[in-house]
Amino acid sequence: MLREKTTIKVWAAFGEDSALFVRGKSSTQEECEASMYELSVIAERVNAVRARIAAACERVGRAPEEVRIVAVSKTHPPEALLAAWQAGIREFGENRVQEAAPKFSQVTALLPEGRQEGLRFHMVGHLQTNKAKQAVALFDLLHSVDSTKLADEIEKWSGRTERSIDVLIQVNVSGETSKSGIPPSEVPELVRHVLEECPHIVIQGYMTIAPIVADPEEARPFFAELRKLRDELGEVFSSHECYLGRELSMGMTGDYQVAVEEGATLVRIGTAIFGAR
Repeated sequence: MLREKTTIKVWAAFGEDSALFVRGKSSTQEECEASMYELSVIAERVNAVRARIAAACERVGRAPEEVRIVAVSKTHPPEALLAAWQAGIREFGENRVQEAAPKFSQVTALLPEGRQEGLRFHMVGHLQTNKAKQAVALFDLLHSVDSTKLADEIEKWSGRTERSIDVLIQVNVSGETSKSGIPPSEVPELVRHVLEECPHIVIQGYMTIAPIVADPEEARPFFAELRKLRDELGEVFSSHECYLGRELSMGMTGDYQVAVEEGATLVRIGTAIFGAR
């Protein structure tokens, strides 16, 4: 009875979806109060990220609607995603296929029937070829295609399931050996290969990870270089129907405002929404 009464209280305060979140997570008064606190905190964080994106857009004459937030929830539980969903987030990212599969399944099952519109799952980490089959079935957008071998494997499983898959080409703009991604000079060859040999793959754009720096301004040249590369390749490949090529996935918690100023259309935010891991 205590749980039922508390759920009703949450429903009145936050809405039906929040009550669902608490029911799925809590059983005692203290746990229900903790759940309500988590909902509130994550909502505040999401609003703060949106406000900073809007401010960055204003500084460079962009519309905030041009930038979408991908909430990266690695190591955080499904309940954290539900709290972000309640705050208006609809796109979620994971770094590992094996962690994403059960988590996304739970989130989808817990959402109210008919309320999954706009929900999209992103693979934002390095994708191994032996995980391509699972990735094609699980994700809506793969951010980390960086070789013809990986593209061919994705094409194989997309073709077998007769499903087109959206991808981004991951570019190692910084040249750091610790990062995945293809060098900028090799991107045209990879794009051409995908367009000619992979009919089930749709190139939506490009992704990069900037170096970790103390001052976000130091990341600006890398974001600017990816934008320039996208624009140059757009002129070369724009006539291909499987090349859309406008998305720029760049910027994370420490540097997303600079990335937005440089043209990011997707920002991958983890800590600023979910807190430290």
